[in-house]
Amino acid sequence: MTSRDEQMPVNIPQMLTQQFQSIISDDVEYLAMQLFEIDPYEESSSSKPNKKRKEINRDRKDADARLWNDYFAPTPVFDETFFRRRFRMRVSLFNRIVVGISEVGKSEHYKYFTQRYDAVGRKGLSPRQKCTSAIRQLAYGTPADLCDEYLRIGESTALECLHKFCRSVVEVYSAEYLRRPNQNDIHRLLEEHSVVHGFPGMLGSIDCMHWSWRNCPTAWRGQYTRGDHGHPTVMLEAVASHDLWIWHAFFGVAGSNNDINVLNQSPVFNQILEGNAPECNFTVNGNVYTKGYYLADGIYPEWATLVKSFTYPPENNLKMKLFKKRQESARKDVERAFGVLRARWGIIQGSARSSTLPVLGDIMHTCIILHNMIVEDEGAAITNWSREDHEPDLPSYSNGAPSQFQTHLERFRDLRSQEAHQALRSDLVQHIWANSD
Repeated sequence: MTSRDEQMPVNIPQMLTQQFQSIISDDVEYLAMQLFEIDPYEESSSSKPNKKRKEINRDRKDADARLWNDYFAPTPVFDETFFRRRFRMRVSLFNRIVVGISEVGKSEHYKYFTQRYDAVGRKGLSPRQKCTSAIRQLAYGTPADLCDEYLRIGESTALECLHKFCRSVVEVYSAEYLRRPNQNDIHRLLEEHSVVHGFPGMLGSIDCMHWSWRNCPTAWRGQYTRGDHGHPTVMLEAVASHDLWIWHAFFGVAGSNNDINVLNQSPVFNQILEGNAPECNFTVNGNVYTKGYYLADGIYPEWATLVKSFTYPPENNLKMKLFKKRQESARKDVERAFGVLRARWGIIQGSARSSTLPVLGDIMHTCIILHNMIVEDEGAAITNWSREDHEPDLPSYSNGAPSQFQTHLERFRDLRSQEAHQALRSDLVQHIWANSD
């Protein structure tokens, strides 16, 4: 063996394998960098400094002063007419709402609607700015950042204003403006509907509407979509009187249901079933009745507290045809209330953008409360409510078994009595015919 052979490596295959793997590894890494457009000479992300959040000096103080001069100053730039059109209410009512939701102890979010200072000592947004941002979103149904240039409120803050405003309005004003009719309310409702529509014993009209839900979760779309709408909706059941006051609002039922399904879930007749409903006595065609009723369309069942029209009255029966005409005319009260509610609050006219039902419920109930407040403020309300000190709160509905189950079953049977419905409708037919001109 020569000296050259003695200097050669003993494990030649292992050496060649290591060199081959090194070449292949470098080529693969280079190709990967080209594929993902990675600069091999770029510094690693760990050595980069963190980007700071972009700060915008919105000058909130100047925006608040401009809002004050435009609408709230003794001599504003825009008078009451412009304010009523853009805020859907008068200045006095708006100021009352701002004071109400920012008063200590009335709402859980009263601190949010008081002007405070931030960490560096600058004045924060005023209650007027926050409430104006929420009202504009409700009235026009606009995106949250549309008023940023005028009110100087960012998108996330505007959404927070909307949610806290709706929650506060529900907490502060629902006891008064989403109340059930008390004894005084029922007396005035019976008197007004008897004079205007000619229906003694009428408490209002009942019907349902759908609110389109654009951001419905994908897993719920089948449950909230009905064939005649073709997109997810959430249903609202409401009772409205002649003055367009909404006395009952049951919201949140899936849009795939019909009006009967909603009625079976609704608490509209819970007071009657519990036996604590206010007295409602009236006389029709010489017969005495002890339960008020609501006018309803043809899909509703024949219950003692619902009065429907005749689908196809005989051509020669003029009494039934007159009753059908009067009933369908009076029943439009709730349809008009839905129309005014949608026209007044554009957020309901469009599609709901929130993806959670509690937020949608707060928005819907806030629109109804503000609607009733405007009806009262403009002097069109049939009743004016003032709680007396001796007036007790009505007990809430309980899902448990009643103490006297037999009595509950009797009330349930009387409420859904088809015979009572037909007898009441027959008496109303005779009454309307006798009092027609």
